[in-house]
Amino acid sequence: MSGQERSEIMGKLSTLLQSRQDELASTITNEMGAPLAFSYMGQVFAATMVLDYFVDLASKFQFEELRDGVMGPAVVRKEPVGVAVGIVPWNVPLYISMLKLGPALASGSSIILKPSPEAPHSSFLLADAIAEAGVPEGVVSILPGGRELGAYMVSHPGVDKVSFTGSTAAGRKVAAVCGEQLKRVTLELGGKSAAILLDDVNIDEALPNLMMGAMLNNGQACVAQTRILVPASRSAELTEAIVEAVKAMPVGDPAEMDTQIGPLIADRQRTRVLDYIEAGKSQGATLATGGGRPDIDSGYFVEPTVFTGVDNTMKIAQEEIFGPVLSVIEYSDENDAVAIANNSDYGLSGTVFSASVDRGLDVARQVRTGTYTVNGFMLEPAAPFGGFKQSGIGRELGPEGLNAFLETKSISLPGGYEPTLRQGG
Repeated sequence: MSGQERSEIMGKLSTLLQSRQDELASTITNEMGAPLAFSYMGQVFAATMVLDYFVDLASKFQFEELRDGVMGPAVVRKEPVGVAVGIVPWNVPLYISMLKLGPALASGSSIILKPSPEAPHSSFLLADAIAEAGVPEGVVSILPGGRELGAYMVSHPGVDKVSFTGSTAAGRKVAAVCGEQLKRVTLELGGKSAAILLDDVNIDEALPNLMMGAMLNNGQACVAQTRILVPASRSAELTEAIVEAVKAMPVGDPAEMDTQIGPLIADRQRTRVLDYIEAGKSQGATLATGGGRPDIDSGYFVEPTVFTGVDNTMKIAQEEIFGPVLSVIEYSDENDAVAIANNSDYGLSGTVFSASVDRGLDVARQVRTGTYTVNGFMLEPAAPFGGFKQSGIGRELGPEGLNAFLETKSISLPGGYEPTLRQGG
């Protein structure tokens, strides 16, 4: 198919997903505990935004271009990478599926999606929509399963490309296999991102976006802004505002639209988060709010938690907790804030809040992280998403995300020849 033909089918898929948004959102909330409001916006609507971006890109992307070379003309051609595998975690299943499915379809590659066995149900609804949209049989396969299935797929000689989202520890294993086989790979891994509040910040204006970035999806997000850096000159005021905002977050049934904190995915995850809270207390951080289990009959809940007096070398400031736990860290000046933000094995996301966008942009340029927002929190579908350091290899979203599913071929031609270019076929 041409890029335009692929775009038309992808557009039908997006329309079908949008028409089933209620079923998709409630399914994701029921299977992994995301608050329903986030399931609508962060799980379903964000996924269709990504797909719509690749719908548009596939229709206008230059799969062939003619270049005037030193020795003659050359056609530079972008061809599908082949058979891809997309390994999807449980925390944002539909959205992360689309980070892989969208560019794979746009490129003309086939793809096998492996959802987590803990959150597979939205992928079955996706499969129904894929079939109804007219995606040719065999182009997309959806196969939920555990680690053994993932390892088998990654190592299979018939797989040309792996796109993996998950922990840094698992990502190292995927990278090792792909390196041994010289297989194309994209890794989107862990994070320990910092939100920097500059000394001119209007905290009342910043708080809604700050809390959204810090606590989204019950804190189970690789991009969560779990380190909040505050200037020493305004530390007491800003810390109080942060603590009070977290105290006010409604905790409870994730199927209620006003709930902001729902249950974690599993008992093991709750135990992990509570162990980190104990580590924070034992290393000398001050527990300002939360830290325990709320009085709720069922569900793997942890109270939204804030530590103050945190040193950036502490375990809770250096390791990814993956739960509703924030660390407030003081800094002396902007250079110190940047140094603290960069003092991490990770480099996935980050935010800065300031009365001056110019000043915020200056800070953003200095933080070694792959995705950054000034005075807000967002992932822009048209811009590349991925991480520095142990947060991953490669990029998703934007044209870079499509290029990750393409191989580049150069075809040199005789002088004076003018070819007819093909777009996507």
